[in-house]
Amino acid sequence: MNWVGLHGLLLLLLFNNGASQAIIKTLPGYSGTLPFKLETGYIGVGKNDEVQLFYYFIESENNPSTDPLLLWLTGGPGCSGLFGVVYDIGPCTFDVENFDGSLPSIILNPYSWTKAANIIFIDAPVGTGFSYANTSQGYSSSDIKSAKDIFTFLRKWLLNHPMFIKNRLYIAGESYGGKLVPMVAMEILRGNEARLQPQMSFQGYIIGNGLTDSNIDFNARIPYAHHMALISDEYFELAKSSCAGKYYNRDPNNIHCADALQQIRKCLSHINQVQILDPICGNRASKLEDFGWDQTFSKGYSIDHLVLPTAEQECHNQDSAISDDWANDPIVQEALSIRKGTITRWQTCNDGISYEQNVESALPYHKILIKKGYHVLVFNGDHDMAAPYLGPLKWIRILNLTIDDDWRPWLVNGQVAGYTEKYKKNDFELTFATVKGAGHTASRYKPKECLAMVHRWLSRSPL
Repeated sequence: MNWVGLHGLLLLLLFNNGASQAIIKTLPGYSGTLPFKLETGYIGVGKNDEVQLFYYFIESENNPSTDPLLLWLTGGPGCSGLFGVVYDIGPCTFDVENFDGSLPSIILNPYSWTKAANIIFIDAPVGTGFSYANTSQGYSSSDIKSAKDIFTFLRKWLLNHPMFIKNRLYIAGESYGGKLVPMVAMEILRGNEARLQPQMSFQGYIIGNGLTDSNIDFNARIPYAHHMALISDEYFELAKSSCAGKYYNRDPNNIHCADALQQIRKCLSHINQVQILDPICGNRASKLEDFGWDQTFSKGYSIDHLVLPTAEQECHNQDSAISDDWANDPIVQEALSIRKGTITRWQTCNDGISYEQNVESALPYHKILIKKGYHVLVFNGDHDMAAPYLGPLKWIRILNLTIDDDWRPWLVNGQVAGYTEKYKKNDFELTFATVKGAGHTASRYKPKECLAMVHRWLSRSPL
């Protein structure tokens, strides 16, 4: 064995503590053998591997040896990677239409991103999904710690899967995960520059309906509501002048601003924030404390809580109750090779994790990363009011990039699927795209269009 091979073996032995993996050929709820390769497992990070991060890995259904490798970060913080697998970009989903309260049936998603890439879906930060800690202290996390843990996870995963080290690597994420994407990218950049092994074939990153800077993204909601004819010109102009354009984290002593926003609150109280065309579940008014609305309309801070359990069939949100039932079934957990006794109750999104949101803006990370020759895709559903497309358009302009391809429609099957604009700075390239008619998250509402988008982008073709 040569030195390179011996060095790799030593690294693998060094990092392999706390790691386990299993190939899953069948799943409860699906009839027959899975038509895609699914692997699940744990990888230990942190002091003495006290944190055990669970993952789902699905090989590309095209050409695993040459297709890109994506690490997918779901939102929350605290939403499981299973959300990405069954509700977003993964190869299967639940048969919601025929769900009768028993173990839900699994059906295939013809528009899975695994048609174009190998994808790792991770339960992160610790306390999310099936991830757990061996100590009570291990359950504490934050933006900075989570980014470092995810980087360590990825290093160990690649050492355990050396056949994918040379594949083009992208970090991708949605919603709150959008903030962590450039932070993990920065960890990879630093690791590669420090010559840490393995050297990752990092090419760029993808952000969908993501949070980048709360002051920018959340502040975009009032202008977005005006753009979409949800509030009148008069209400918008009054709020704009009274609040000096600052609606999120505003001055609590500004009574005129509060009064102006109260009129807007009444207009938006029965609008579904994540997809303005969808009904409110059970005819309930929106919970305005969700998605950080509280910082505009009074208290608290939160970006996600993506799914609010309900039994109403007309609402996307009721799907989480199905995933909760499925993932808590002992037969399912055995099929997924879950370590017994490591969690009490699985939740699609665990809002009870111990997590400090200690990075308010990811813009400084983007500003450093644009000095490198990375490729970036930023996309938003244009009917998402929780993370409206106006936010990314503003922070992208702050990066002072040059427009390389002017705003234009992009098509799928001859129909407008959205609008796109491309920016460049030296070898750095950023593509922005809206997805017409999509909400939060875009691929959940427009799967065919989003697969076409990401397939073209990964192939370095124009949208």
